[in-house]
Amino acid sequence: MSVATSEVALRTGALTRAAIYAVLILFAVYYLLPLFVMLVNSVKPLEEIRSGNMLALPEVFTLAPWATAWSSAQIGVKPTGLSPYLLNSVVMVVPAVFISTFLGALNGYVLTKWQFRGHRIVFGLMLFSCFIPFQIVLIPMATVLGFLGLSGTTAGLVLVHVVYGLGFTTLFFRNYYDAFPSELIRAATIDGAGFFRIFRRILLPSSGPIIVVTVIWQFTNVWNDFLFGVTFGDVDTLPMTVALNNLVSSSTGVKEYNVHFAGAILAALPTLIVYIVSGRYFVRGLMAGAVKG
Repeated sequence: MSVATSEVALRTGALTRAAIYAVLILFAVYYLLPLFVMLVNSVKPLEEIRSGNMLALPEVFTLAPWATAWSSAQIGVKPTGLSPYLLNSVVMVVPAVFISTFLGALNGYVLTKWQFRGHRIVFGLMLFSCFIPFQIVLIPMATVLGFLGLSGTTAGLVLVHVVYGLGFTTLFFRNYYDAFPSELIRAATIDGAGFFRIFRRILLPSSGPIIVVTVIWQFTNVWNDFLFGVTFGDVDTLPMTVALNNLVSSSTGVKEYNVHFAGAILAALPTLIVYIVSGRYFVRGLMAGAVKG
């Protein structure tokens, strides 16, 4: 009787797992369907898209839409391709991510291990900044950038993203360091280690998971930002997301959907690569306490 019961249980478990996997596969297909549509239509001639099924594989394979989306043809005062703006995005993203991550780590260290009177109020205010919509800070930020002489510059865009991202990076590191043993800090202080030495020798080497979480978070937000780029950027400093909008709006008459699809994939490719390479570390960092507490 027990053998028969165990066999039934095994079969039931196998059927349950099969049903779960089937549902997950269905959701994955549904989620990836827009990406499939973009990919297959980015390698089709425009005539085939207009006259055929957008879900069908290409009858005529062509990379001309990708070349058009990447090229730097000039229309008026702005290029229509994405290539001139790739470097702008890289030059903006790298320092913004590095500075905001470093300052967030420093803030998390101070708010957990070097607490001062009113530190909870300071953290609450920084946490509140995470919920402030982009649109509210546009006019104050434009005023500050104008006062500093950074309007329309890459440095101004870096400053904007550092300031706006500092609340999130502080939140991540503060919650991560809150679970870090304070005894190690006290022991290092007794041994004569100072503020920055403890930070550099003890906390930072153990912060790998949360650093990965913060870098991926900030990289995604800064790279995909459009509002700050179109508001505070100039013709020579616009990021790639604004260039993608210019690419779409530059189409006159017939919309070149294949070129638009190719451009959207090119603009999203860096963040996609980051998630593919570091996605598992992102999950580990979250599990290590990045959004705990």
